[in-house]
Amino acid sequence: MKHAGLSRNKLQPLQPSLTDQDRKIKLSISPASLITRETEMLEEIMPMDGGIVRKELEASQARITFLEKENLELRQEVARLRAQVTTLKAHDVERKSMLWKKLQSSTDAKITDRSQHKQTFAVEKPEPNLALEEKKGAREDLIKPAAHKERQAKSVKLALPGPIPESNGNRLLHAPAAAPPPPPPPLPSKLLGRSKTLRRAPEVVEFYRALMKRDAQKENRAGSTGHPPILSPKNMIGEIENRSTYLLNIKSDVETHGELVSFLSREVQDAAFADISEVELFVKWLDGQLSCLVDERAVLKHFPQWPERKADALREAACSYREMKNLESEVSSYKDNPKQQLTESLRKMQALQDRLEKSTNNIERVREGMSKKYRELHIPWAWMLDTGVIGQLKFSSVALARQYMKRIAKELESIGSVQDDDLLIQGVRFAYRVHQFAGGFDADTLLAFEELRRFSTTGPTQ
Repeated sequence: MKHAGLSRNKLQPLQPSLTDQDRKIKLSISPASLITRETEMLEEIMPMDGGIVRKELEASQARITFLEKENLELRQEVARLRAQVTTLKAHDVERKSMLWKKLQSSTDAKITDRSQHKQTFAVEKPEPNLALEEKKGAREDLIKPAAHKERQAKSVKLALPGPIPESNGNRLLHAPAAAPPPPPPPLPSKLLGRSKTLRRAPEVVEFYRALMKRDAQKENRAGSTGHPPILSPKNMIGEIENRSTYLLNIKSDVETHGELVSFLSREVQDAAFADISEVELFVKWLDGQLSCLVDERAVLKHFPQWPERKADALREAACSYREMKNLESEVSSYKDNPKQQLTESLRKMQALQDRLEKSTNNIERVREGMSKKYRELHIPWAWMLDTGVIGQLKFSSVALARQYMKRIAKELESIGSVQDDDLLIQGVRFAYRVHQFAGGFDADTLLAFEELRRFSTTGPTQ
């Protein structure tokens, strides 16, 4: 208690003593007046700091707006680049598929040519086996020689390498033709079936892999050394700007030509023709209407009502018909020039015949499927038959053969030699080729053939 009293006494002098006048002044100041004074003091201080804060806030907002705009532009650029990558991948897949088709067709052509030139060869049997067979033929019955030949054919089969190439298959197939009179065993038919299923697979796979590997190496070398400008930022920016302009043009066409595309869609969908020449005129008009688009495919894909299948079929039919009519007109108007060298004239006529046969075979190969599709889409298809443009092409080839034989007959008559069998055989071979292709000759062509035939001293080949 004493300590508490001492401490209290010590603290008492520190407290300020308030007079009656001070108490009156203190009581005269209200809380509202104090708040007003503090507010005035803050307003005097704020103008200095508030301007700085406001400027910083505006700068931050401007920077945020700029970053958001830049982020949006970058996202758009990424989307455009992704679309470009997708397009390039699609082109690459299409290019590889075309390469594969060319490879397959070339391989089939080589195999067919090889089989045609090697059908006459036969497998030679070992002489000791033939001698043994002749010795046993006088003592054994008819069953034992057949069993011996079957064992001999099995030994020939085991001696062949793993994958049977086409040439070996053809030799074994025709081995009975060179064998003695006894009938051949059924083994060659098995080998034939095996060669049909395996003869092309190893060659195609190995060649395809080698070709793809070589093509990939070329692309890698070209990508590492052949395109350095792509790494330049300026070129990249230019490419992005060009791509952006291209997409903007497509978007503009979609918005501007919507009514035109809708009108053309109805015209294509309702189109029905009686003659293929009408299709050709319609396609020409349609292409003229769509020529105002910056990219037809890219714009039309934004219109789901566009009948793409029928439009493509119309263009396909018109293009095929136009090509064949142009070829028929070219062959029909061809006239042999007597002043031209013989070899050059014959070469031109053979080239025309090659084109005729190629075009006709292409149409005949797809005629069934195309005619079915054209019937569904109300497109004329009778022009693909032998009574249409195909028949006209074949008749033109007959006229070409007539000029060919007349030129050779004139050459044989001018040289005054009946011993030039090579030239005569060449003319007869071409005449036979056209005869088989066209299905016969007319009267004028038969007269030209008889004129060529009289230069033969030995008559028809036996």
